[in-house]
Amino acid sequence: MIQTIDELTYKINGCAMKVHNTLGNGFQEVIYQRCLAIELKREGISFVREQEHTIYYQGINVGTRRADFVVEEKVIIELKALVNLEDVHLAQAKNYVVAYDFPIGLLINFGATSLQFKKIFNPKYNLKSSKSNNPVNPDSDNYGKDGKIQNPNSFGSDPNPLKDNKH
Repeated sequence: MIQTIDELTYKINGCAMKVHNTLGNGFQEVIYQRCLAIELKREGISFVREQEHTIYYQGINVGTRRADFVVEEKVIIELKALVNLEDVHLAQAKNYVVAYDFPIGLLINFGATSLQFKKIFNPKYNLKSSKSNNPVNPDSDNYGKDGKIQNPNSFGSDPNPLKDNKH
């Protein structure tokens, strides 16, 4: 069944509320992540946990980031278990939404007495655009649904020129 992003985020919020009402606050983030995964499965919502994504700076691979959840290839979820969310957490979540080139992200904090739920919009997302306006991942159009580069030559001969030496 196709659902709108608003319907999907509403269902995700309901799953998060169920977890918070059951556990309360005070656990580590990974516990909430596991419980949210259980609730998402029960609701029939498809997701991937800890999906790695390459981050680009001006078209150059500079590293990777793992989103807590990628839901139905539409929504990024970043979880926290903090006493209170701060602006830096909102900025971080916004950067992930832009980097993944998704229209919406959710920042969910289980650490407060009441569940904190923030919907983050990607100001650079343009569904009708033929070329991405994404400065973090300017070649996002070169990626297929599987996350693999469809046109590897767009990055030059070396897709990762900034290889770190392992210490």
